[in-house]
Amino acid sequence: MTEAAGLVPKRILVTGGTGLVGRAIEKVVADGEGRPDEEWIFVSSRDADLTNAAETKALFERHKPTHVIHLAAMVGGLFKNIRYNLDFWRRNIHINDNVLHSAYEMGVQKVVSCLSTCIFPDKTMYPIDESMVSISIPVHSPVGVSALLNSLLSCPQIHNGPPHSSNFGYSYAKRMIDIQNRGYFEQHGCRFTAVIPTNIFGPHDNFNIEDGHVLPGLIHKVYLAKQTGSALTVWGTGKPRRQFIYSLDLARLFLWVLREYNEVEPIILSVGEEDEVSIREAAEAIVEAMDFRGELVFDTTKADGQFKKTASNAKLRHYLPGFQFTPFRQAVMETCAWFSANYANARK
Repeated sequence: MTEAAGLVPKRILVTGGTGLVGRAIEKVVADGEGRPDEEWIFVSSRDADLTNAAETKALFERHKPTHVIHLAAMVGGLFKNIRYNLDFWRRNIHINDNVLHSAYEMGVQKVVSCLSTCIFPDKTMYPIDESMVSISIPVHSPVGVSALLNSLLSCPQIHNGPPHSSNFGYSYAKRMIDIQNRGYFEQHGCRFTAVIPTNIFGPHDNFNIEDGHVLPGLIHKVYLAKQTGSALTVWGTGKPRRQFIYSLDLARLFLWVLREYNEVEPIILSVGEEDEVSIREAAEAIVEAMDFRGELVFDTTKADGQFKKTASNAKLRHYLPGFQFTPFRQAVMETCAWFSANYANARK
């Protein structure tokens, strides 16, 4: 159909397609953002074990994608990261290497991977921006392993300092995606890139209190506290600050990156610095959205994690000055409503 209309069809494979961001992309595509020349394929761990090179290659051979959005990862909140840093490193390194190498072997035209602001050094200047990811490899110079390592060693930015100790395994594994993207471009001319979103939340998140991220974990806590009439206990002081991005907003930006963004350099996808909120403010927004009338208590014996990782969205605004983000409290209200309506089947 699309070929007859003069369009070259795209087969877009989305790894991690049943997770938070994958489900958001699926909804945005279904709600009218998809195009006639695009065939979307959403896969999950049930379709292939991406830590296994043979299964990953078989998945790519089966679907023959022309484009890939790579979301699959072992993910978790602060306390799960603290307990399993080695597992986060090993599983994510295997997943990322298998996906990117299979994409190269299958001649995939473009890969968009998902990084995280936790890749930046814990001790750094704020706001974080994309210049802190540059490693200055000349575009047309031949590069081997030694040249790539030398460029890393001389890099004054992202690799000049460790990430926060609480999630170093996940952070280093995500850093390496950027290195692989640059290596595949320099050595093979592959158009592999990445996005760096801030803290994502929305429908289909993992609302597990122990292992989930802060905002979905708080939503689940408020739900239970309201059911039992107990106090709401927030782990930590409530002082750390975060920029939260609604999954449906991120999904729309992913489509733009896939279709229009042509740099190998990653791009930060985030609300503005002025929209950063404290964990206390996030908890209060959830309390309001769920009409919780009980006591709010902060357990300061629990770790806070990284205090802030403020990111600049100036590069995004340069490309898309008119993009409208969903207001934080509206997005929180929609997410709380989804969780309450889907409590029985929500990940928790």
